[in-house]
Amino acid sequence: MYNLVLLAARPPEWTHEQFIDWWRGDHAELTYRLPGLRAWRHTEIDQALEPRSEGWDGISVLSFDSPQDLKKALASQEWADAIAQVGDMKGRRIAVMGHEAQLFGG
Repeated sequence: MYNLVLLAARPPEWTHEQFIDWWRGDHAELTYRLPGLRAWRHTEIDQALEPRSEGWDGISVLSFDSPQDLKKALASQEWADAIAQVGDMKGRRIAVMGHEAQLFGG
């Protein structure tokens, strides 16, 4: 799998609950439509391990078969629609991409 990983924090005027509801609701409706999307995992962050890790609300991992498939998704109208919905929300995010390796499957 090739993943797009997004770590996000809500806009200052939103509550954590509002942000998670939006992310898993209205925003998810657009994200599900991304061409080539194989899996999507979302983690609601409810606590930080240490002070330097505070201030984040959730993590999304969007999985594709290849870097090329992710590139096509990022060039799609569906991606443009999802970005337009975010607009000038003023939250923070970190977005990174890379190959997944399962190290433990328990």
